[in-house]
Amino acid sequence: MRKSLDCKIERILADRSCNDFILADAKDADMAYGLAAPGLSPEQHGGEARFKTLDQYRAQIREVIAQGLVDIVLMSASTNEVLTLRERLFENSAITPAIRANDATDIWLAGAEGVYPTLPSRPFRTASLDQAMCGKTSCLPEERKRGADLGLYSITFNNDLERDWASLTAYAEFRREAAGKGFRHFLEVFSPNAPANVPGDVPKFVSDHIVRTLAGVAGKERPVFLKIPYYGPAAMEALARYDSELIVGILGGSAGTTFDAFQMLWEAKKYGARVALYGRKINNAEHQTTFIRFLRALADGEILPVEAVRAYHSELGKLGIRPRRPLEEDLQSMKTSDSYGGGSGASGGGSPSGMNDKVRRNLERWNRVLG
Repeated sequence: MRKSLDCKIERILADRSCNDFILADAKDADMAYGLAAPGLSPEQHGGEARFKTLDQYRAQIREVIAQGLVDIVLMSASTNEVLTLRERLFENSAITPAIRANDATDIWLAGAEGVYPTLPSRPFRTASLDQAMCGKTSCLPEERKRGADLGLYSITFNNDLERDWASLTAYAEFRREAAGKGFRHFLEVFSPNAPANVPGDVPKFVSDHIVRTLAGVAGKERPVFLKIPYYGPAAMEALARYDSELIVGILGGSAGTTFDAFQMLWEAKKYGARVALYGRKINNAEHQTTFIRFLRALADGEILPVEAVRAYHSELGKLGIRPRRPLEEDLQSMKTSDSYGGGSGASGGGSPSGMNDKVRRNLERWNRVLG
């Protein structure tokens, strides 16, 4: 079956004014968090947080695949082995399986006391491209389409010469290996997580580093699209219009209200984005497939954010599901973090005053886990 991602990329590159929009469910949280990765379980014991199991998390991914409304499902390499290679769930689906192809220390969020996200990002990789593509240490050419041939590569620039040089060098090594194996990638760039010198204009800093990085990248080493924080209309429009060969997408960040999720997608598309990858926003929804149905309607221009929130609440009522927030509260906007590490950006973030650094970091991590 032809994948919807491939069809949409072709149409977007041929006509940037087309209505096509790529929607991805980012179910790779186990590559960032520890036991909290699958999200909160409905079961609570004496107010103590209880989390879903990895099996429950994968069961939700199966439901999303069966629904067929997203274009990409992003997974860890281990989940890809189960769902793509063993169960063959994408074989007769228009959805493209993808893996998180690299790690970075700023998304190593395991352990409430961990300090890695507060230190300048360093690149490393645990995933094997061959294992993702065919389930073996070394793939024959004809075996490479059995699994995932698309992956996310993450990089964080910190305005630090040594750290940024190391990240760029690791990215170049990855690109060469991936291109040689027929493995495609999309590039995720976060806001600086621990900059040596804080840029005065973070959106411009990130955009400038992206286009400078890709100026030296050609052919099959080019990313299929970008995944970046949504910094607002001006920054999105400037980057989206810069290069007609570059498709720009947004990351979802922390959950926020339902209006936050719907409005961000609608507005980003209006100003040039053609991709949205939502992880926590989908995973923290009261009913994930219903939430995705309205994301799809928004992406396709069939509904506006406010009416989508109202319709979503109506559907929850029909399903007998109590929403986390009353409708009027869910129609409001709240500050959310735009990165795994909880750093503030154009979409808000920050922390209460009067807290020491350790308390602040632990509070931010729990806020990220709980959405």
